[in-house]
Amino acid sequence: MAPSLDIKLEHKLSNEEIIALDKQHVWHPYSSFNSPLTPFPVASAKGVRLTLEDGREVIDGMASWWSMLHGYNHPKLNEAAKSQIDDMSHVMFGGLTHAPAVKLCKTLVDITPVGLNKVFISDSGSVAVEVAIKMAFQYWISQGMSEKNKLITVKNGYHGDTFATMAVSDPVTGMHHMFESVLAKHFFVPAPQTKFNETFDEEDVSELRATLKAHHQNIAAMILEPIVQGTGGMRFYSPVYLKRVRELCDEFNVLLILDEIATGFGRTGKLFACEHAEIVPDILCLGKALTAGYLSMAATLTSDKVATGICEGEAGVFMHGPTFMANPLACSVANASLKLLLEGDWKQQVSNLEAKLLKGLLPAKELPQVEAVRVLGAIGVIELKQPIDMVRIQPRFVEEGIWVRPFGKLVYVLPPYIMNDEDVATLTAAMIRVVASI
Repeated sequence: MAPSLDIKLEHKLSNEEIIALDKQHVWHPYSSFNSPLTPFPVASAKGVRLTLEDGREVIDGMASWWSMLHGYNHPKLNEAAKSQIDDMSHVMFGGLTHAPAVKLCKTLVDITPVGLNKVFISDSGSVAVEVAIKMAFQYWISQGMSEKNKLITVKNGYHGDTFATMAVSDPVTGMHHMFESVLAKHFFVPAPQTKFNETFDEEDVSELRATLKAHHQNIAAMILEPIVQGTGGMRFYSPVYLKRVRELCDEFNVLLILDEIATGFGRTGKLFACEHAEIVPDILCLGKALTAGYLSMAATLTSDKVATGICEGEAGVFMHGPTFMANPLACSVANASLKLLLEGDWKQQVSNLEAKLLKGLLPAKELPQVEAVRVLGAIGVIELKQPIDMVRIQPRFVEEGIWVRPFGKLVYVLPPYIMNDEDVATLTAAMIRVVASI
């Protein structure tokens, strides 16, 4: 065991001290203390660049896991946070309200598909999905149909790391399969195979229809990621599949939950991915980019039907209440971010990123180790034939001057919308060089 470093709170840590203390005490997502990866300490960030403690700069191709739409250290977002903190950084939301939250909810109602007019604000994407699931179950309990206590979803999905969300992520190929014995059991059907721009194959919904027909009396809701299956493989599927899902949910009296934590706010070329199919879910989950990466916040939207149905039941209220719900700081930054997005030219930004990512990544298809290249909106993916050795590959990206965080067989990027053509070209060329070296 490494010796403990005697560090006072006011002491400015060196790069080496940060790494040493991190390895001793800090548990990163999906990491091991038995064989820890050496982290890269970040000193500051601005625009699309991270400045590391050792002085190197890297172009961030991940937008901090889909969230930093406008880049780092944006003056408008900084000002929103600074202005709000002088009034109040936080206040409980039970029995109280405030302007930043009310404005945010009104804006979300205005920009999401028509009919979603009730907003529950929470702390993170996983919690937003938990809230959605809870809404669906309480709705049917309130309707006197408590037997509708299962969910249905597709394989290759991912909805979060909490227990209810793990239970609707892929139980076999997903990262949570080891918990299968302790998770609630739900219905899984094959993921859609028709790709985004292909002619739809109706066989994609045959097993879904059969399962709903046989078990709809016990199914509260269907949940899935619209258009893009993220952590389950960065797969892009046909919008017609979503149309059929909406039709089948209506036919068999099942609610539809769409998880747009990753795809919301323009990432796929539409403000919300469900717009590709022109459908409206009963419950919609948003997160990640909601505050443009500044603070953790998410939202779950639903309709009058669901809200009224829940509130006319035994409890008379929706049974959920996070401590940091509708944090004023986060709400203020979210309002500023949405103003930037809606008043800016996000459609053109995303369209340009799509074209430049496609141009930059297509040459990777010629590499023998590459299975496929996929681009949709501001999402670019190189799928390899074999899993990546993170210990060896992660430092290579940093050496190339880019920040990319692969997983499994996937090397993918989701740039901030403000990334210019030169930086996209640098990013994609470096990705190909690293992949070619594998």
